[in-house]
Amino acid sequence: MRKKVCPIAVTVIPVGYCPELNLYQTQTAIGAIKQIFVGHLSAALNLKRVTAPLFVDPSAGLNDDLNGIERPVSFDIPYAETTAQVVHSLAKWKRLALHKYSFATGEGLYTDMNAIRRDEETDNLHSIYVDQWDWEKIITPETRNENYLKATVQSIVSAIAATSMDLKVLFPQLKTSLSDQVTFLTAQELEDRYPDLTPKERENRFTREHGTTFLMQIGDTLRSGEKHDGRAPDYDDWKLNGDILFWNPVLECAFELSSMGIRVDPETLRSQLKKAGCENRSALPFHKMLLNGELPLTMGGGIGQSRLCMLLLGKAHIGEVQASLWDQTTLQVCREAGVPLL
Repeated sequence: MRKKVCPIAVTVIPVGYCPELNLYQTQTAIGAIKQIFVGHLSAALNLKRVTAPLFVDPSAGLNDDLNGIERPVSFDIPYAETTAQVVHSLAKWKRLALHKYSFATGEGLYTDMNAIRRDEETDNLHSIYVDQWDWEKIITPETRNENYLKATVQSIVSAIAATSMDLKVLFPQLKTSLSDQVTFLTAQELEDRYPDLTPKERENRFTREHGTTFLMQIGDTLRSGEKHDGRAPDYDDWKLNGDILFWNPVLECAFELSSMGIRVDPETLRSQLKKAGCENRSALPFHKMLLNGELPLTMGGGIGQSRLCMLLLGKAHIGEVQASLWDQTTLQVCREAGVPLL
């Protein structure tokens, strides 16, 4: 009987866990995943790769404040007499880039996003180092709806499943089995189904029973008066967003691989800034452009690179697929379990 591991701030290695690939094979497989997946993803969503910043000007309003409590890493630039912030994500930068680079409707971009989240509570799934494929594409008023969101989710999940199959040709010893059939439900429907469980417990229960899941409408207050999870008010439309969840058989928990959604338009931006008590942001350059209708309608998201590698390679700890810093307890737990961290 393996120990159940859920995303809490502690590292637990399942009893009897043994990596299916050694360190050399793991590094080779990570390279293969990152080449194969972007091919499937860019073809499915009509995306082109662009270069993205590691840090931004905090006064531009481009950085993502996540749940509103995380502190960005900042540093001074003496020659420019200014301060820069390491990005948390590129949610707003991407939308501005589509405008700046004159992308056409139906086209999109993806980029390798690297970030530092200094306040992240590390465990099997979380690290202070974040690596994602950040993507964004231009949509129309007619496609700014739930059906288009669901179709895009299905395309992403199919790209992930195709990557898994391609990888198994290269590494037949891998046992990962993914369902490309997605179950859709809202955070409110999930709360109604399991009112006595915590949000994470609800995700675990539902995903264990139904497999690949897209949990929609995250960010607003539920009927219980609580939120399923926090979302910044100025990129996703809280009625048209969600998380892609897979069941992770190694850790026996719901495994979030992507947060994504259709982005705010001027009306929803005003509404969500008011709900979040952040109406002062409307004076920031990015927000002024959006409110003035100068930016295209878009949808987008982030897909965790290390998360995808963990899932497809059957790894128990994110440190097996990325190089980061860990506390002494984590190092000891992994050392005693014979789990090598990069």
